[in-house]
Amino acid sequence: MIEKEKISIDSVIENLISIHPLLTKSFSRSIRSKTNLNPGSLYVLAVLTNHGMLSMSEIGCKLSMPKSHVTGLVDKLIEENMVERLYDPKDRRIVNVHITEKGVVDFNTIKQEISQELRLKLEKLDANTLQILSKSSKQVRDILMTIVVEQHNVTGSACFKTGEID
Repeated sequence: MIEKEKISIDSVIENLISIHPLLTKSFSRSIRSKTNLNPGSLYVLAVLTNHGMLSMSEIGCKLSMPKSHVTGLVDKLIEENMVERLYDPKDRRIVNVHITEKGVVDFNTIKQEISQELRLKLEKLDANTLQILSKSSKQVRDILMTIVVEQHNVTGSACFKTGEID
């Protein structure tokens, strides 16, 4: 690898590593003010909103979280009556998690409030900056999605056997 490519790759690595903390600093306070749920719990609710019911392993797979971590998040959501555990009638070893009606309503409310908070922050940007952010964030998302799909195709992971990632 020539030195120029190394510098470019190192620059991408530094940028990617710095994105998460910057997003957290920019938006986590507003998220925390809208709910007592942690981000992991919100991710679980988002996945269940999209899929209705999944096994603990499937949730872990979709969120790239160990099953033990998912279990703790699900336990917290059960305490809040936002999800429920359902045992598979064919195999009682399989525990499915289903989002409750309260979970759907609460998640949609939280999502709407967070979106409104983000909208207020983004509306402060000038049109050119907002256009650049829109285009570049979509490009970064698309590139990362490609990397994740390729990684799972190479490893043969059953997590994404349907080709969907969320």
